[in-house]
Amino acid sequence: MLDNMPRGTICIEDIEVGMRRHLRKEITDRDIEMFAEVSTDHNPVHLDDEYAHDTIFEGRIAHGMLTAGLISAVIGEQLPGHGTIYMKQSLTFMAPVRPGDMVFAEVEVKDIEHARRRVTLDCHCSVGDTVVLRGEALVLAPSRKFD
Repeated sequence: MLDNMPRGTICIEDIEVGMRRHLRKEITDRDIEMFAEVSTDHNPVHLDDEYAHDTIFEGRIAHGMLTAGLISAVIGEQLPGHGTIYMKQSLTFMAPVRPGDMVFAEVEVKDIEHARRRVTLDCHCSVGDTVVLRGEALVLAPSRKFD
């Protein structure tokens, strides 16, 4: 991974609308193979060059949820970070991610409900100038009051 922001926790008391965090990760053949093993999704569009060449993608692609997992990493490691609880996530997959692609995953605080410790985050992933995934997450943020 390159150009990733610091890991840790930002408590609800310190979160502000417009805050952003991101990471960059190159998707490797090994990432795709490991995700297939863990998820049990062995769709040949992800694993078999010959099969994938004859699809609309004209080559192998990463699992969409592997890409979405990078959003989870930003949320769980950076914003809000450690102690965050996922409540809801919407995703729209807009373009494929291929082995060797450098994915930029970013979340931005859209709304905060302090009384309930809920934070709504805009989420997106891109490869170069191409947005490959968009979504929105609702999370329960950690609080200093519960340390």
